[in-house]
Amino acid sequence: MIARFRLARTPGIGPIRYFELVERLGSAEAALEALPGFGFRPPSERSAEEELEALDRLGATPVWFGDDDYPAALSRIADPPPVVAALGDLALAAAPVVAMVGARNASAAGQRMAEQLARALGEAGFTVVSGLARGIDAAAHRGALASGTVAVLAGGIDRPYPPQNRALFDAIAAEGLALAENPPGFQARAQDFPRRNRVVAGLAAGVVVIEAAARSGSLITARLAAEEGRQVFAVPGSPLDPRNAGGHDLIRNGATLVTRAEDIVEALADSIAAPPRVRPAASRPVRAVPPPPPPAAPSGKDGPETEDSLLSALGPVPVTVDELARRCHLSSGAVAAMLLDLELAGRVERHPGQRVSLISR
Repeated sequence: MIARFRLARTPGIGPIRYFELVERLGSAEAALEALPGFGFRPPSERSAEEELEALDRLGATPVWFGDDDYPAALSRIADPPPVVAALGDLALAAAPVVAMVGARNASAAGQRMAEQLARALGEAGFTVVSGLARGIDAAAHRGALASGTVAVLAGGIDRPYPPQNRALFDAIAAEGLALAENPPGFQARAQDFPRRNRVVAGLAAGVVVIEAAARSGSLITARLAAEEGRQVFAVPGSPLDPRNAGGHDLIRNGATLVTRAEDIVEALADSIAAPPRVRPAASRPVRAVPPPPPPAAPSGKDGPETEDSLLSALGPVPVTVDELARRCHLSSGAVAAMLLDLELAGRVERHPGQRVSLISR
């Protein structure tokens, strides 16, 4: 195992080259001996031992390509990770899996849709996988926490991102499954998130997109899923909201339009076996996930950060004031005051039932 770790962690040796070297030379040990001749410098044995020790301290398990518990769907993509760190219940990745991705600056309506879809998919026996990002990812994880959800990290298994989702990550690690391709201690960089997305897509039989702008990481995940033969689904939204442009493009180009979980279950019925219920939601308690702290505001007053949070949660689809307060982690009084200012500025309009929406410009 030490030799495999050293080969997998050698700078410049990605998944494809890793497997090419092992296949050509017969073993990780033989590949390590040949690396200097190819201009590569593998890490020391001690470095690999330290990674194993760190995983053990964290309660995580290294799962290698070819192991019985390596996710079968992930093993079939073009460039599967040679090893992933797993924290939690690996059986969740063996069940039928659906990925859900979307906007980080998701509207309150989009987050509600993600939670409802994820909860219904979990009740139907599916595991929901996402990337632990703000917005749609976090909402999908919350909705599926009771039935089982998988979070794929771009950094190390001890470096969930963003920090605001730390409590959600802890709940997933305890009740679901977290996976990381990079070693413990690794802080994700911008280029690591698309690589994370290929794992999200690779684990799933289908990918659901909710609120994705015309150019977004969610569309990368959808493209990777399509290239690997997975089904792509998209939830339609208001054409007045640019967060829906990418999803609408996907639908125009052949993605399945989704308005309820049954649309996904029926579309995947022919490609997977009838999903068994992995862990019935009603049979076990689920750790309560405290909301992330609200954005800091200077002098204890509502500042531009909180107003930006409120505007981000608003869209052309009307939502209730109470839901806005809950999504933005603000008091009802603070939301009411900001909505009044926005209404006077011509930014929002009121609807019956204590609902508001953003006026598109």
